[in-house]
Amino acid sequence: MPTATAEPGLKRNLVWRIIQFPVSVLFRVWSPLKVQGLEHIDPKRPGLLISNHQSFLDPLLLAVRMVRPVSYLARDGLFRVPILGWVLRSTYVMPISRTATRSATIRSAVERLDRGFLVGIFPEGTRNTGEVGDFRPGMTAILRRSRVPVYPVGISGADKVWPRGGWFIRPRRIRVVFGSPITPEQVESLSQSERKSDLVEYIRSRVVELHEQARSTNDGSKS
Repeated sequence: MPTATAEPGLKRNLVWRIIQFPVSVLFRVWSPLKVQGLEHIDPKRPGLLISNHQSFLDPLLLAVRMVRPVSYLARDGLFRVPILGWVLRSTYVMPISRTATRSATIRSAVERLDRGFLVGIFPEGTRNTGEVGDFRPGMTAILRRSRVPVYPVGISGADKVWPRGGWFIRPRRIRVVFGSPITPEQVESLSQSERKSDLVEYIRSRVVELHEQARSTNDGSKS
């Protein structure tokens, strides 16, 4: 059972703070970022952030305005890159091997939740422009084993800022909308449905709704 007072999941370390500052400036000056709904995130409880995936920037976009760290999964090969590997290890990123079993990935995420972290997942498995793609069901095993709130998130505009094949970050608007949490009780109820896909479909529907809200806000904004 996750512990509400676990450390270091509730506190950013020095490396996180140092990186967060220039990233915050980037998303204020060059590619203006508007974030809505952060008040939904419980500041003292672990949880699972589940978002659509548009760009390599997405992990930064979810975490840049937060006062606590977010732990993500990343290919273990990235940890062998000089400097980058040190940064990833120092910012709570979890290395996952492509040859590792699915259970190993689930165990890593659950252990991080048990330590009080917010864990970020992009269940589409790949970057998508336009509409939200299908969700892979692996997150359901994490939810059943951890009993934490799920925070659905919608991102819009990240694919325009750093598109596939792009070499630099473009000056475009980005919007991120955090939705109200899906409670552990709701997760349990949907998990007991006769259709195993109900939980995944419900979470995806929430993310789709927030993505549409973010896209609508982005298209109508003058900033």
